[in-house]
Amino acid sequence: MPIETTASVVTGVPGDAELLAVPYGSDLSPALPVELHLPVSELLAHYEAKGEAGEIVEVPVARAGGVGRVLLYGVGDGSQKALRKAAAGLTRRVRGRQELTVVPPEGDVAAFAEAALLAAYSFTIGAEGRKPVRSLVLVGADEERVRRAETVARAVALARDLSNTPASVKDPAWLAERAAEQGVQVRVWDEEQLQADGFGGILAVGRGSARPPRLIQLSYTPDVPTERHVVLVGKGITFDSGGLSLKPTDNMKFQKTDMAGGAVVIAVLGALAALGAPVRVTGLVAAAENMPSGTAQRPSDVITHYGGRTVEVLNTDAEGRLVLADALAYADAVLDPDAVVDVATLTGAITVALGRQVGAVYASDDTLADELVEAGRASDDRLWRMPLIEEYTPALKSSVADLANVEAGSSFGAGSITAALFLREFAGKRPWAHLDIAGVGRSTVDEGTLTKGATGFGVRVLLEWLTRV
Repeated sequence: MPIETTASVVTGVPGDAELLAVPYGSDLSPALPVELHLPVSELLAHYEAKGEAGEIVEVPVARAGGVGRVLLYGVGDGSQKALRKAAAGLTRRVRGRQELTVVPPEGDVAAFAEAALLAAYSFTIGAEGRKPVRSLVLVGADEERVRRAETVARAVALARDLSNTPASVKDPAWLAERAAEQGVQVRVWDEEQLQADGFGGILAVGRGSARPPRLIQLSYTPDVPTERHVVLVGKGITFDSGGLSLKPTDNMKFQKTDMAGGAVVIAVLGALAALGAPVRVTGLVAAAENMPSGTAQRPSDVITHYGGRTVEVLNTDAEGRLVLADALAYADAVLDPDAVVDVATLTGAITVALGRQVGAVYASDDTLADELVEAGRASDDRLWRMPLIEEYTPALKSSVADLANVEAGSSFGAGSITAALFLREFAGKRPWAHLDIAGVGRSTVDEGTLTKGATGFGVRVLLEWLTRV
């Protein structure tokens, strides 16, 4: 469920703090605000401490009415990466405790606080376990930076919550209800309105489900008028069985998170006001449940997308690009943005290419690509630019429609690249970028800032980018 840990700032070290964390680097000389029973150099030598990020030495100290603990924590070279690792290690170490008082290290306190809060995230339904530490008190930190970190961390947690919610609860209508809770203007197309306005891709993907699709539009306008307008488009497949092109069982059990891109868009739009983003942003979430049934779309069907482009559906499990195509075409024709960025758990192929720690960015504009890669570097949602190889566009050819949704019998391969090329067909001539987060959108481990399940990847990089532009 949402992050339960709260962050606060105090000006001096509370003398009765039960848990006090103090940083040290490779010089092994922390500035201790309390007396220990042994010289700190001897303690660190006893534990063979090196000052590496994530290293923790726990020391008991006398407290009124009992025994407290001082946690000496290593911060390595003090880089953002090291501080995030150190903060996450601290939060994980004190799970189940009421409060942790931290003397923050020198350097980026926002990165430190954000990582500490993200490591406190958990999602359980009716299960008892060790709860995260309830309160994180930072001594002498910049309060504005800590508040920003808390806003970003809670946005990531919202994206994780939406994605981790079981599909028995989560359908397109439920997702629209959650979007309406974010404090921004929301418009929702139901199935009749989708039909009337010609959103053929979203309707086709949702045909097999008893729970009809939705298109969700969220709108943020900054307090200071601006001409710059960005559109974010998120894939919102609330469960992906593959449709009639049915997925294997092992793959299907994770498909409640196939709307992670849509969750990112909802979470980002909800956080923009608190961060004072200076750009107007419209979010589009194309939401549907992809199920097999007697009404489901079939391989070889031809659908007509928003704007009139026709697509031959050769594989119903390549459904994300079909719903995104409608939203991208609508954004291009109606919303007239200066730039459009879509985010989606789109292809297993990108996991083969980049693994589970780096997301992919494809872009039609070099400046946009550079901005997103740099924002990813600063936010720790790391992106790697992938190529849009023009020679692979014949993979999208269809003998009966304008395009095919997957490669038809040719030998190009490169499934993530051809999927990006497909989306580009609907984005118009304006600057466009596609974030394929299939590899990074879900974690298989509890480690660092990650918890098993949805990661919320994409929230931090987009918030960093949108508060810079």
